[in-house]
Amino acid sequence: MSKFKTLTDYDIIIRPLITEKSNIHREVYNKISFVVRKDANKIQIKQAVENIFKVKVAKVNTVIVRGKMRRYGRYIGKRASYKKAIVTLKPGYSIDILSTI
Repeated sequence: MSKFKTLTDYDIIIRPLITEKSNIHREVYNKISFVVRKDANKIQIKQAVENIFKVKVAKVNTVIVRGKMRRYGRYIGKRASYKKAIVTLKPGYSIDILSTI
């Protein structure tokens, strides 16, 4: 028995990232943003998006977003860090993120 777990497509992509900036990128540049697993690479992200949404991916860019320090009164905490993937779709393909949530 292997100690490594095989990841499914739904394990790699955690959720879509919906912000003002990501909405502008989706409408103007045909780019979709996702929160993904920290250990996922670009090839795994590309295959997961293509399999889940039935689209063709042109390019995948990734960035690790560091968590910010936040305070509430006298208590100090830190938001969690996460990995963000910006997926560029090939012309002619699109994903309606709001209907897939």
